[in-house]
Amino acid sequence: MEVRYSPDKEGFKKFTTDELRKSFLIDSLFVKNQVPMVYSDVDRSITGSAVPVGKTLKLTASKKEMAANYFTERREIGIINIGDKGTITVDKKNYSMNHIDALYVGKGAKNISFKSSNSKKPAMFYFVSYPAHTAFPDKQVKLEDAESVKLGSLADSNARTIHKYILPGKVETCQLVMGLTILEEGSVWNTMPAHTHQRRSEVYMYFGLRKDSVVFHMLGEAEETRHVVMRDKQAVLSTSWSMHAGAGTQNYSFIWAMGGENQVFDDMDWIKMESLK
Repeated sequence: MEVRYSPDKEGFKKFTTDELRKSFLIDSLFVKNQVPMVYSDVDRSITGSAVPVGKTLKLTASKKEMAANYFTERREIGIINIGDKGTITVDKKNYSMNHIDALYVGKGAKNISFKSSNSKKPAMFYFVSYPAHTAFPDKQVKLEDAESVKLGSLADSNARTIHKYILPGKVETCQLVMGLTILEEGSVWNTMPAHTHQRRSEVYMYFGLRKDSVVFHMLGEAEETRHVVMRDKQAVLSTSWSMHAGAGTQNYSFIWAMGGENQVFDDMDWIKMESLK
């Protein structure tokens, strides 16, 4: 498990491109038959993936970083499958996971494993975990069961549908909120105006990009922005003080996951367009 430490606002301003990427970009995900993970000191999130090909992959705790006997001893997890059909087993209960189905796993699950239905077309499980102090029931959420909202317009290049999978009123959690946004063809902006979350951190994972396409992910303070160039199936960490928005060279999808003090989806501090520099 890789450990990341986030810079403060002043140190951030002096970063080179490589330093920005090393601090915020996660480009080690979706490796066949591995479970790569990145632990961030920001709200102690863990971001990872599992791509099982011809074998079952188990999610285990890293005792050095987590000081736990099993992964969800003091944690909860949100998982979304961006690949083909697979199965997640949680303490002997099997959850059949189709493309972009989600699963919430609560604190206390001792055995979690991932399996693909077809090794030639593997499942691709993406997960984000935050600390949990209470055990809530595991719950599967399929795309048709998500709370879906259409926002933006093609005229503004940001027509998109936000699918909210894990949030208050649908899935009870300690702090995790998670969902998926799909941009329509001809749209490239994932959000604008940009915003910050003073009361929580966020992780974005972009997918659905061609090999020759990129997303310019914006971060930093409104008056002094930076960007990280991102490619297919890469994730980026966002601190509470940093804005986050992005524009791609094509339409795409991204999974967002948040953890912190407040679970209200609309708890955002919007940034006026004239403030951006």
